[in-house]
Amino acid sequence: MTHSTGRMRRGAVTVTAVGMLMLPAASGAAFGTTASVAAAVTATDPPSPSDSGSAAAGQVQKLTPAVEKELDAAVQKVMREANVPGVTFGVWTPDKGEYVKSFGVADKSTGQKMSPDLHTRIGSETKTFTVTSILKLVDEKKVGLDDPIGKYVDGVPNGDEITIRQLAEMRSGLFNYSEDEDFYKALTSDPERPFTPQQLLDYSFKHPVLFSPGEKFYYCNTNLILLGLVVEKESGRPLDEYIKDNILTPAGMKQTLFPTGNEFPEPHAQGYTNQTASGKTEDSTDWNLSWGWAAGAMISTLDDLRIWAPTVATGTFPNGDTMISPATQRQRLITPKTTIPGAGYGLGIFNVQGWIGHNGSLPGYESLTIYLPSAKATLVVVLNTDIDHDNSEPSTLVGQAITKIISPSNVFNLPAQPAAQ
Repeated sequence: MTHSTGRMRRGAVTVTAVGMLMLPAASGAAFGTTASVAAAVTATDPPSPSDSGSAAAGQVQKLTPAVEKELDAAVQKVMREANVPGVTFGVWTPDKGEYVKSFGVADKSTGQKMSPDLHTRIGSETKTFTVTSILKLVDEKKVGLDDPIGKYVDGVPNGDEITIRQLAEMRSGLFNYSEDEDFYKALTSDPERPFTPQQLLDYSFKHPVLFSPGEKFYYCNTNLILLGLVVEKESGRPLDEYIKDNILTPAGMKQTLFPTGNEFPEPHAQGYTNQTASGKTEDSTDWNLSWGWAAGAMISTLDDLRIWAPTVATGTFPNGDTMISPATQRQRLITPKTTIPGAGYGLGIFNVQGWIGHNGSLPGYESLTIYLPSAKATLVVVLNTDIDHDNSEPSTLVGQAITKIISPSNVFNLPAQPAAQ
C-alpha cells in the first residue's frame, strides 16, 4: 500500500509494497509513494477473508483490559525488532470499545514523547483523496471513468488508450517517475526544492511504457499526478483547494491539509529515513513534499484519519450525507486480486483480508488507515520512520500485530516483494 509514495530501488530490484511513495536510488534505494508492484492482475472479486483464528470472520475482539495489554506488548515488540522510534495507534468499534496509545519518541534528539495529537505526513494515503475528487467529478458528469487521459492532458504516452479508471486502478503501464534515477538525484541533492507536476511527468514520460493499458497492476505515482491535473482542469480549482472544500470540510477533518510547500503544522513528529543520498539515516521532517503532490503530499492526525477510514470505505460523510454516489462507490470497491497474497486494489483503495483503506509510506513517515465494514471497526497507525525490517514496512508489521489480536480471522498483511525489472 503505501507511502505512500514509494521505496527506492536497492540493486537490481525494487522492494515494493502497495501504498508506498518510492524513489529509485542511484546508489540503490527506491523512494516515494507506494512501491511499484509490476504484478499481473485478474479481474476477480475482492479477496476473501481468512477463515483461521478464534473469532468469526469479519468480527473483532472486545477491547478489554487484557486485550489492551496484549496490544501494548505486541506493538512494543515490533518497535524493538524494527527499531521504530515512535508509534501511535487507535482502534475504534461501535460496540467493542476504543483504544488509543502512543509509544516511543517523536524526536530522538530531544526525547519528546510520541503522542496522539501530533500531525504526520500520510504519503500515499493522499491517493484516496485525489481519487475521491475524481469520483466526485464522475458523479457530476464532468469526467468519465472510461475516458482516455488524452482527453484531459496532452502528451501522455498511450494517452488515447489509457483510461481514467486504469490510472486509478494502477493499471496504466506508465513508468513511475519516483523510480527514475535522475529524479532521485535531484530530490536527494536538495530535498527542500519544489517540483511542479509537469516536472514529475517529464521524469516518467522519458521512459517507454511498461505494458499495454489494463494488462498488469503496477503501483505508480505518475497515475495520480495525471489524475490531480484532471481534477484541476475539470473543477477549475487548485487540487488542494478542491480537496479542502469538497472533502475535508464536509468530513469535519479540520487538522488535515494538502501543503503547497514544505509547511508542516505543529506539533509534529520528526521523521527518520535512509532513503537519502548518503544511504545513512537522516531527518526528513523539512523535505518539500511537492515531489509527491497528488500521490503523497498530504498531512493529517490520528483523529482525522479515524474519521476518514469509514468515510472513504463507505462513500458517506460522518453526518450521513453522500460523499460518493452508491453506484460510483460500488465501482470503487471492486478490488481485483493482485499477485500480492490476500490483497486487491480498486479505484485508489485496497482490500487486504477484508480491511478496506490505504497505507502511506514516504521518507521518514508511515501510516495505515483501514476499516473492517462487517464490524464497523477502524484501525489507524502512524509512525515516524519508513525504514524496512526484513523487507516489510513497519506500518504493516504494526497493523499485522494488532489485527492478529483484534481480528484473527482478518489479519492485515501486505508483504513487500521484489518488483519485476
